[in-house]
Amino acid sequence: MGVSTTAHPDGVAEIVVDVPPVNALTVRGWYDLADAVTAAGRDRRVHALVLRAEGRGFNAGVDIKEMQATEGFDALLGANRGCAAAFAAVYDCEVPVIAAVHGFCLGGGIGLVGNADIIVASEDATFGLPEVDQGALGAATHLARLVPQHLMRAMVYTCRTATARQLHHYGSVLEVVPREELRDTALEVAARIAAKDPLVIRAAKESLNGIDPVDVRRSYRFEQGFTFELNLAGAGDRHRDAFVGRRETPA
Repeated sequence: MGVSTTAHPDGVAEIVVDVPPVNALTVRGWYDLADAVTAAGRDRRVHALVLRAEGRGFNAGVDIKEMQATEGFDALLGANRGCAAAFAAVYDCEVPVIAAVHGFCLGGGIGLVGNADIIVASEDATFGLPEVDQGALGAATHLARLVPQHLMRAMVYTCRTATARQLHHYGSVLEVVPREELRDTALEVAARIAAKDPLVIRAAKESLNGIDPVDVRRSYRFEQGFTFELNLAGAGDRHRDAFVGRRETPA
């Protein structure tokens, strides 16, 4: 469990996140993921990368329980910097990153897939930002890469989710497949890329980042500043405490 990397003979690396119960990552987990993606991209034997997860969903964001159990602001600062590091690692990865998404993709998960080069999703995949309900902000930068501007705003304000089919309609998800076909589909897409001239593919990745109209690192850090403001105003702790309380209350 945790973050693992498998190198396949065809030049595809596969990074798997497996952190039960919902793949909500601790501070250390975000940095581990960042390190794994960066290392895979720097490996000249790797020509394409698949990022996927095991369990109930792709990613549920930060581990709020860790944040609320930690004195002071260390966990909050760590989670924000860890998320920024992981999102940047996906964006800056020297080879194309294919995100394979199943189940829920929430909060930090949006940051990962929004910065990926290609997304394939299972039929049960949903995408959303519950940040407002948790007294925080962030990853609207990345959600804006997945859905049109006005839908992005509605999703941020209301915390509603979008389906894989909707994102496929917008062109941000390449393929929607049955859950049992997701991994193979992602690996097949990666293998098609890995079969190309790796020198050209690495140049293509760098050139596409260079013409991106939005600096995703800077815009995400701008969003995070409002999370710190909300925390200082007391909204962050209040909503996170309520979240933890709901999770610990027996059904």
